[in-house]
Amino acid sequence: MSEVTTAEFNEDGKYLRKIRSFVLREGRLTNGQAQAIEELWPTMGLNYSSEALDLNQVFGREADTVLEIGFGMGASLVQMAHNAPELNYIGIEVHKPGVGACLSDAGKAGVTNLRVYHHDAMEVLEHAIADGSLARVQLFFPDPWHKKRHHKRRIVQSEFAQLIRRKLKVGGVFHMATDWENYAEHMLEVMSVAEGYQNQSANGDYVPRPDHRPLTKFEARGQRLGHGVWDLMFEKTC
Repeated sequence: MSEVTTAEFNEDGKYLRKIRSFVLREGRLTNGQAQAIEELWPTMGLNYSSEALDLNQVFGREADTVLEIGFGMGASLVQMAHNAPELNYIGIEVHKPGVGACLSDAGKAGVTNLRVYHHDAMEVLEHAIADGSLARVQLFFPDPWHKKRHHKRRIVQSEFAQLIRRKLKVGGVFHMATDWENYAEHMLEVMSVAEGYQNQSANGDYVPRPDHRPLTKFEARGQRLGHGVWDLMFEKTC
């Protein structure tokens, strides 16, 4: 497995510090997670490279590809891949225990249409994913950075929206979900003025949870407690 991030320097050799949208907490691998990484990384793991992937070569076929940013422990991503074998799935996660858990679940489910990165999603998107190659990009429950002074760390910003747009095919969809209403409003504000996108909501705001996004245990518990979840789906038009 490669390093989670790649250091970048300017022409004078000075380290370029980036604003991260995540906090790296490695945690401890369980025996099962470590075993899954050892056994399944050679076939399901993607080592970061600055050269764009050949998706047909990676998956051994030509099919629409869905990319998920920050899949957590991977349960819903594995379920999606299992439920839609006609699609290719790529997951990106910086937390190693999550990568191990995802690979373990994928192995138990017999999923073969899933590949995972253990790396910074921004670097993967910038360099390893070819422009116009994705059918859908998923960003589910990202860190809300709820304090106002931390809002600049929220991953959904205008520049990020255009990076995603570059990677999507025309007609491809950027699908976001959050359980923080303030972040949902922020996402809607950013995406509503983002060039080259059209909101798939008939009301110009949020969409019902689509069937392809599984209801997580956390989300189901939140619904029972009256907590809201907001889905946004924006289609690339040009």
